[in-house]
Amino acid sequence: MVRIREIMEAQANNTIVVIPSHNEAMTIGSIVRDVTAMGFSVLVIDDGSLDNTRGEALDNGAMVIRNRENLGKGGSIRKGICHVLEKMNYQWMLLMDGDGQHHPEDIPFFLEEARRDKADIVIGNRMMQTKAMPSIRCWTNRFTSWVTSGICGQMIPDSQCGYRLIRARMLQGLKLASDNYDIESEMLIEASRAGLKITSIPVQTIYGNESSEIHPVHDTIRFFGLVFRNIFRK
Repeated sequence: MVRIREIMEAQANNTIVVIPSHNEAMTIGSIVRDVTAMGFSVLVIDDGSLDNTRGEALDNGAMVIRNRENLGKGGSIRKGICHVLEKMNYQWMLLMDGDGQHHPEDIPFFLEEARRDKADIVIGNRMMQTKAMPSIRCWTNRFTSWVTSGICGQMIPDSQCGYRLIRARMLQGLKLASDNYDIESEMLIEASRAGLKITSIPVQTIYGNESSEIHPVHDTIRFFGLVFRNIFRK
């Protein structure tokens, strides 16, 4: 029994890092290189990029699935999940962004938390270091995290953080439909509905001069649409 439990624990040889990316040729190569150097396999979902995102990812050791058209972050994540579950044999999946805002050196802390707290999902928490975070994003994150925590019945301090480790087999029963950034909250709501344990760990907040594809107004509207659908869902 101890041997089986050890195999199920998250470690480099049973965890795949999935990175949805759109026009990230400037950053994706170094991210893939750093992650593969730690012993992890990497799957990049190139979401219809117009630059050399695919080439940079391949040249630095990643497997790549390319969307012919831009599906959105949620659509790319769902495609990556389906590919891993149907065609690969990994027990854990770690999602991170391809724009350089998630630092690979935080990955071991996700694995350690999953082992320590027997969690099904471990989410990064950027809200302990918000000085570099744009103020509108900071307040939006705090509000949506508060609402999401209430729906989930679990304390989730940064529900919008896309940096997260997930027990792969738990994803099979989740009904994910979002194509955009509301996938972050939808995943947590569905996971809580399924009785999964969600914990958080502090992660570095890295903001450079990159332009964000997050639209505070549009994505907040999508978030409330997700909330209302779940409030009235039986």
